[in-house]
Amino acid sequence: MARTYPEVTVKKVDWDAANAICDRLSAEQDVLVREIVTQISEKWTLWTMSVLAEAGAPMRFSRVMEHVEGISQKSLTKTLRQLERSGLLTRVVFPEVPPRVEYKITKLGEELLVQLHPVWLWTVANVKRFETARSKYAGDGRKNPWIRPRVSS
Repeated sequence: MARTYPEVTVKKVDWDAANAICDRLSAEQDVLVREIVTQISEKWTLWTMSVLAEAGAPMRFSRVMEHVEGISQKSLTKTLRQLERSGLLTRVVFPEVPPRVEYKITKLGEELLVQLHPVWLWTVANVKRFETARSKYAGDGRKNPWIRPRVSS
């Protein structure tokens, strides 16, 4: 299905205002903000959150893992723990044998995804520009770090 995306109005960042907001943070809050931003930008965080949000219902670990293609059990465990710690999802353990654990996106997590969704749309709308930039980069004789050569058997 073809989709069209509206033109994005480019706004200037008011760096003075942004810095003023950050300057009002305590040292502990500043550290927390940096940790959360780092967590959000990690490889599996947004994908895991979007899977939980799209489901609209609690999901078991194995179902999340099926939907986050390519993630290892260790990486998913780490990601889910960090998201729970930050209040972006909940984890409920049911006292059954074997134990059943379910994860669900929180209101805070949904709010974060709403804020980041325009970034996804902007990226999709600009995919041709990214392709052009990468082709130019590769044309300059540089290796594309995102493409791994296939190993033949």
